[in-house]
Amino acid sequence: MGPADLVVVGVSVGVAIGILVAICAFVAIRLYRKRSLIQHHTSESRVSSLPIRTNGIGTSMEPSVSFSNSEIVHNSHHSAKKNRSWWGHHDKDVFASVSGIPRYSYKDIQKATQNFTTILGQGSFGPVYKAIMPAKEVVAVKVLASDSKQGEREFQTEVLLLARLHHRNLVNLIGYCVDKGQHMLVYEFMSNGSLASFLYGEGMRALSWDERLQIAQDISHGIEYLHEGAVPPVIHRDLKSANILLDGMMRAKVADFGLSKEEVFDGRKSGLKGTYGYMDPEYMSTNKFTKKSDIYSFGIILFELITAINPQQGLMDYINLAVMDGDGKAGWDEILDKELVGKCNSEEVGLLARIAYKCVQKAPRKRPSILDVSQTISRIRQWRLSKEDTMSSLRGDISHALNRIEHQQVELSNMTSIKERSRV
Repeated sequence: MGPADLVVVGVSVGVAIGILVAICAFVAIRLYRKRSLIQHHTSESRVSSLPIRTNGIGTSMEPSVSFSNSEIVHNSHHSAKKNRSWWGHHDKDVFASVSGIPRYSYKDIQKATQNFTTILGQGSFGPVYKAIMPAKEVVAVKVLASDSKQGEREFQTEVLLLARLHHRNLVNLIGYCVDKGQHMLVYEFMSNGSLASFLYGEGMRALSWDERLQIAQDISHGIEYLHEGAVPPVIHRDLKSANILLDGMMRAKVADFGLSKEEVFDGRKSGLKGTYGYMDPEYMSTNKFTKKSDIYSFGIILFELITAINPQQGLMDYINLAVMDGDGKAGWDEILDKELVGKCNSEEVGLLARIAYKCVQKAPRKRPSILDVSQTISRIRQWRLSKEDTMSSLRGDISHALNRIEHQQVELSNMTSIKERSRV
């Protein structure tokens, strides 16, 4: 074989090797891209199966959940196709990894409740039982009714939300159970039950005026934390006297966050949820909820404390009649709880009723913020606990605060009118 033949052979072998190397490189690149795509898709699927988003930089809160109806519905359908149910076997520990809240087995709860013997009450979620944990801690166990589909979504909401919300005026979630087809929430035990039971229950003692003011202040602090302290802010959406629980010292805590949502400004409407008598009229007509929707509900609770009249039995009618008093002044004494007659200061009643009435204005922009309400209630209590020589100055402070709120509402109303005229 001559030199020319060797050159031809060498070139052919080199070309063949080059082509082989190129083919191998192409196949390797394709395999790498395919693997990366699969991993990315898997990661997205895991994220979308739970509507979780982390808080902003610099916050110390736990990961929080976005609770829009469309996300919950979408994710429940996605999970149902993949694992039969959001509560499938592969997801049973998901709350533990996301929330850090302890998960108990069904046997744990069954033993703690002595086979579910002592029932504390019955709510829309399901029955509530008294339980004693191994460390002798008394707790309340709320059991989801087995046929409640809406309750499953509320269960998700409550566990994931209360994982990051911690305040002395919010009922503390101690643990949960997803086992043997059962879904249960374990709360701190509130020995004096609900505010509603004290106001409307048979055989219950009457609350003193001091207790009512303290309860009002406790509730305002709980709502203030939700609206101003939580990141992002949270709207409760079901504030009512039945969801205000009282501990052994008669201190109040806000409970039941199954309908709660984070505050969003995306323009989307929400399904109408809540309790008749406490629902914001604006929310009922537009299906849009805001912090001011909670303010309306809180105003109703304040009037419950003043009157002991059930909102579902014409409370607003009594309020409107009191405002239409013949001499042009609100006749709050006319609707005062008979158990308080002669046992409280009428001026304090008037001040509390005045701020409560601002909370239940039909137009949300005319309602005060929770900060204004909380500060006013604190000043009323401070006035009550003060010595005689400071009462006049504190009375002036409260009146000034209420007048400032009225002035802000007028300014907001004027600004709104100017904007509407400019659009025309």
